[in-house]
Amino acid sequence: MPVDWRARSVATSSTVTKQGFLALAPQYTTTSELLSAAARRRGMEVEVLGGAGTPRPGAHYYGGPGFAARVADDLGVALLEPSDDWLTALPYEYTGRHMAMSTLSQARRLSRSAFVKPPREKSFPAAVYPTGAHLPPGPDAPVLISDVVTWAAEFRLYVLDGEVRTGSQYTTFGRLDAAPLEGHRHEAAVRAFAADLFSACGDGLPSAVVVDVGLLSTPEPGAEWAVVEANMAWFSNCYAADPDRALDVVLHSAGPRTALADRDHRFCRPTEDAAPAG
Repeated sequence: MPVDWRARSVATSSTVTKQGFLALAPQYTTTSELLSAAARRRGMEVEVLGGAGTPRPGAHYYGGPGFAARVADDLGVALLEPSDDWLTALPYEYTGRHMAMSTLSQARRLSRSAFVKPPREKSFPAAVYPTGAHLPPGPDAPVLISDVVTWAAEFRLYVLDGEVRTGSQYTTFGRLDAAPLEGHRHEAAVRAFAADLFSACGDGLPSAVVVDVGLLSTPEPGAEWAVVEANMAWFSNCYAADPDRALDVVLHSAGPRTALADRDHRFCRPTEDAAPAG
């Protein structure tokens, strides 16, 4: 049974630190628990939202995009996220597979097996579909279509200003297998690939972001490591990553709009788009 995290997420002080406070969506997750504990360790106030009152400004946020759509304006937070086309615009040497942005209606015409996913929300399961006819019903929307590859291992990286602050392996051959990046046998290779990637293509990402990378089980020449996807840090599972270092990235990914850096304006999600489609 999970602990009563609402009871534990009580401010340690009535004074909000210069970092503001961490506002959490009401749905419990293990990552919410880890981040709230990390925030309290540095003297931040933590508040679980969802009551009848109006959220107050000056917050950082962690939680789902649906709830964010209802509270982002009142909290005054800027929600950073990578653009839909960042992954498809990467050179092949960083992806190890062919992919393209399309629409769900076009994807339904596929006669071959392909990996299909929504670029942002989880409006339908990201999965390998035998043909387009196997895609679930739903309104037309943007989708990412990719060649099918097998990942020997996948790693989640918390990135701030182009630097990997912490990370975690989260799967091996598609099965959950969380382990810290720090001290992992692939740590040096992961960090080397990430450093090369962010040096070449980091300007296409917000300053605070989560990037998943993986080891291909049958790599093409020159593409042993590849990018899986990029996601918003304010709605990502930290798995076995160091929560204190992950929190640094989360705070920057969804912090006060008044502190938003000029370079991040183009990555700031309009609050009217924060709710999941449908």
